[in-house]
Amino acid sequence: MATITAADVNKLRQSTGAGMMDCKKALVEAEGDFDKAIQILREKGQKVAANRSDRESSEGAAVSFINADNTKGAIITLNCETDFVGKNEAFVTLAKDLVERAINFSSKEEFLASDFNGITVAEKLIEQTGVIGEKIEIGGFEILEGAFVGSYVHVNKIAALTAISSPIANADTLTKDVSMQVASMGADTLSYKDFDPAFVASELAARIAVIEKENEEAARLGKTLKNVPKYISFSQLTPEVIKQAEEDAKAELKAEGKPEQIWDKILPGKVQRFISDNTTLDQEKALLDQNFIKDDSKKVGDYVKGFNVEITGFKRVTLG
Repeated sequence: MATITAADVNKLRQSTGAGMMDCKKALVEAEGDFDKAIQILREKGQKVAANRSDRESSEGAAVSFINADNTKGAIITLNCETDFVGKNEAFVTLAKDLVERAINFSSKEEFLASDFNGITVAEKLIEQTGVIGEKIEIGGFEILEGAFVGSYVHVNKIAALTAISSPIANADTLTKDVSMQVASMGADTLSYKDFDPAFVASELAARIAVIEKENEEAARLGKTLKNVPKYISFSQLTPEVIKQAEEDAKAELKAEGKPEQIWDKILPGKVQRFISDNTTLDQEKALLDQNFIKDDSKKVGDYVKGFNVEITGFKRVTLG
């Protein structure tokens, strides 16, 4: 029987990340053969992975990596089953190692098939499933390139990237702020101008249907009914619609008995409120049209204009 030393166990632990007892058992079973012990641990991982394949893996760590010249970034989520494992230092270290490798690939599939110290990334995840005892997988995977790319990670749960058109002096600040916006609010596109009219019409119809159903229940219970929207995007607010909003606001001021000489001071605010109330789709899905989370008196687009650059792309990954 081969003698198993502490040095042998530590060497196997460093190679696989497995616990001390698992490494010792594997070495004993392999009769001291290092390569065979690694294979034993991997086979254990395969068995655990097969048994846990139907488990939900909504916890884990979201991480980012930016290359040396800030022209490319990667964000991924390394998913597991429990928050306890997701916060484990070794698990987060693995996630950071993986995202540094991920930046060299254009798709998750390509990345999973790539080399990780003699095995594929997919095989490494299976190996770690055996080590940790929970299902582990790459969830979100995004790559972004640009003249300057920055990132933001929110408590290892959400990660975002932003690319801008020029590497300006304050590029770090701008891309971090916008990435924070993306992480916090999410977005599907840059501007309401990107929306297809059919998409806007479909979204409006769906929202009306939901509100009308809620109003039926509210009416039955004698509760206040919600307003049914006519518009949800600035793309629907034609000059004629804005003009009518102004006329309606004037009629309201007249009915309230407000002196006509002060209308000019009040009207802009009322019209702006009308626009805000009728652009909910833009605020939810169009990044530049959202209220800026660090200063809700301005839109994200207004904040970006102050830097004389354009946002050329953004990406977001999240756990859950």
